[in-house]
Amino acid sequence: MNCTNCDHEINLNYCPNCGQAAKLKRIDGHYIVHEIEHVLHFEKGILYTIRELLLKPGENVRYFISENRSRLVKPIIFIIVTSLIYSLVNHFYHIEEGYVHYDESSKSTTGLIFKWVQDHYGYSNIIMGIFIAVWTKLLFRKYGYNFFEILILLCFVMGIGMLIFALFAFLQGITKIDLMQIAGIVGIVYSAWAIGQFFDKKKPINYLKAFASYMLGMLSCLFFVIALGALIDSFIKN
Repeated sequence: MNCTNCDHEINLNYCPNCGQAAKLKRIDGHYIVHEIEHVLHFEKGILYTIRELLLKPGENVRYFISENRSRLVKPIIFIIVTSLIYSLVNHFYHIEEGYVHYDESSKSTTGLIFKWVQDHYGYSNIIMGIFIAVWTKLLFRKYGYNFFEILILLCFVMGIGMLIFALFAFLQGITKIDLMQIAGIVGIVYSAWAIGQFFDKKKPINYLKAFASYMLGMLSCLFFVIALGALIDSFIKN
């Protein structure tokens, strides 16, 4: 028989050309669970990834970039999943104020953009990561990492940041104590520590530069959104 995927002749259980199974198994509960595990990379352990990023984020991300990319959950998947966890906790406990909050008329383009940010933390984190990556690349240019490698670092770091927010949102939900400002401080401190450790943990100046790159990236993203919203509003009015 021939492979249904590439039309190569099959004599065994799998196509020798593309690896497609000669006979596909029926889709059932086991198949769905396996697909979810595969997408989230649970085979290597999302809990393992979280633990490694909490203990030695710089060392583990460097190892992921240069040596082994199968030990940790894929960075884009990681930040989207962790952002989803925060969004679910936030929605369940009706935590109205997260780390992004902007009071603006719903008729304003800027207000609509920020509303989208609050509703899509996963994608907005990736976008904000681009701005932070630009500043990180600029301040740490002598280390030789390219923009995309730094963006991978930030996906992991910001993913843990979302879990920190999720934890504090959960605690706020059950205690009714406003903890999100503390979550913001903890998240920024972790991010500066993780980024500084990635480049060279023995140099204290790196942690200050990491803090600066993170804050400048967030502010740049904020100003960009405000400017974009104002430009669109001005264009619509004219």
